[in-house]
Amino acid sequence: MKIGIIGSGVVGQALGTGFATVGHEVKIGTRRPADDKLKLWLGQNGPHASVGSPLETARFGEVIVLATAWSGTENAIKIAGPENFAGKVVIDATNPLKMGQSGPTLALGWSDSAGEQVQRWLPGAKVVKAFNVVGNAHMFRPNFVDGPPDMLIAGNDAAAKQRVTDILHSFGWGVVDLGGIEGARYLEPIAMAWIVYGIKNNSWNHAFRLLRKA
Repeated sequence: MKIGIIGSGVVGQALGTGFATVGHEVKIGTRRPADDKLKLWLGQNGPHASVGSPLETARFGEVIVLATAWSGTENAIKIAGPENFAGKVVIDATNPLKMGQSGPTLALGWSDSAGEQVQRWLPGAKVVKAFNVVGNAHMFRPNFVDGPPDMLIAGNDAAAKQRVTDILHSFGWGVVDLGGIEGARYLEPIAMAWIVYGIKNNSWNHAFRLLRKA
């Protein structure tokens, strides 16, 4: 499968490595294709990995991942061309963070979310919120002493969520489906809980798991 990743930071690179490792073709979309860190990423991931412009990447991907900083997400979609997302599964890994004097907070909440905004910006796409409740170091093959964690997802299209579920299983995750894309209103605060815990404990090696009674 061809995976296009819009966003060339640590999240995009970590996910790109995961996709390449399990055998997908991956292209990272960036406005800085000659960046030394991307050259290193290319060297580490072999012939399944490539780098292109956001436009080239959106056209390339059968599944597209948004791995941008929230402040640049809408502009990245415009540069990539919203028409190039139409009919495709779009994994929204963003969190609507803003920085203040006391640290990061959510820019959206209660009655809206980043996931819902992305779906409105891409009305022809099948947006699934995923990968936003854990740090990049554990997105692929998470290894915790208490067993595999769960990734919470949300989206309107059942087939798209199944496709993302299959991807998550191949990455080593359990999956919990919260329903429609409005569930992103709850996933993004969970990401903040992950961040707050990390800041408080000066550790980023944690994830969430839903425990079910037998």
